[in-house]
Amino acid sequence: MTTTIAASPGATRPTTSEFLPYYERYIALVPEGDVISTLATQMTETQTLLHALPASVATYRYAPEKWSVNELVGHMIDSERIFSGRALRFARNDPTPQPGFEQDDYVRGATFDAYPLADLAAELDAVRQATIFLLRHLDEQAWTRRGTANNAEVSVRALAYIIAGHELHHRDVLSTRYL
Repeated sequence: MTTTIAASPGATRPTTSEFLPYYERYIALVPEGDVISTLATQMTETQTLLHALPASVATYRYAPEKWSVNELVGHMIDSERIFSGRALRFARNDPTPQPGFEQDDYVRGATFDAYPLADLAAELDAVRQATIFLLRHLDEQAWTRRGTANNAEVSVRALAYIIAGHELHHRDVLSTRYL
């Protein structure tokens, strides 16, 4: 007798009806497979990259008016907190529409350059661990629930993929434009 093991809800990519077209740029970066495993693996890779950087590059900007390395990492932290907070609310059937956020305002309102890059890397890792715990404990129904964020409908599953793709996008920016 063979036993069929159901695929994890996180192994199913969101359909285009689950997110705004803008987010396809992030979701397309996420490899096939379980998104929770991807989130864990890619954070290991991102942490390896961040820990290899000398402290002297923390406030480096590749062009005027661009974020520093610290600000880029801080943006990743803020964005993941916001996206995972949305996922929590929608997974719990909270119908309250969630506002959008202006990333540049968030970076301007923060003091990321006042901290060691190593501290920001540790904070990013802690935020990712919290995201993984949240997603790991969702049932199949919760993954497919939807809510409104920034005046558009989005599913919990799409938010998980957006988090993963957002990190991959910014890791690529860090590697290609800063290093």
